[in-house]
Amino acid sequence: MKYLLALLLIGIVAASLVFIKQDVPPDDTPVTGLPWQIDILPGGESRVFGITLGRTTLHEAMELLGRDMELAIIAAPRETGTLEAYYSHHSSGPITGKLILLLDVDPGTLSAMLERAFQDGGTRRHHLHPDDLPTAWQAPVRVINFMPSFNLDVGIAQSRFGTPAEIIQVDTQQKHLLYPDKGLDLILSEDGKEVLQYLSPDEFSTHRAQLQH
Repeated sequence: MKYLLALLLIGIVAASLVFIKQDVPPDDTPVTGLPWQIDILPGGESRVFGITLGRTTLHEAMELLGRDMELAIIAAPRETGTLEAYYSHHSSGPITGKLILLLDVDPGTLSAMLERAFQDGGTRRHHLHPDDLPTAWQAPVRVINFMPSFNLDVGIAQSRFGTPAEIIQVDTQQKHLLYPDKGLDLILSEDGKEVLQYLSPDEFSTHRAQLQH
């Protein structure tokens, strides 16, 4: 019995060390696809999780991330909304969390999709008509939102991404750490989950201006 108890304690300690040192690979194989591994390509596009924003289509992203996701238009009443692919569980190396891909669809096409979609109860979620799925598969990923399962703070953020170019305090509960050269808006919230929002660097000035309103 004592031997079994000792083995159990060793297992618990080992699991705790893996959680604390999430960025340390178990062997010499490089870990890729981590949230802070953002590549800026020669054309100015950014690539994260293997997805090049503005270029990689949903179909291509599904080949990388898997098909276990929910595709829907998220729209409030009298709004066109956004077409999103939601992964309830995503593993980025040893880091886990939720992942949302916002797809680039022109307003006219999205509005027509919304008219044909069916609403999921009383929610803002509208599921696509089957005829619109081929169009959705070919839509490029415009923005990625990653919500890690562990809590982030300013210290952890700076240790991984460096000092932000700017910090915008939206209200008493939420602040945005802006990294325009990486195309990253790291959103810290006192009463909610933190969000890592990735977008193309050339769209960052527009994004920043929207935060000021």
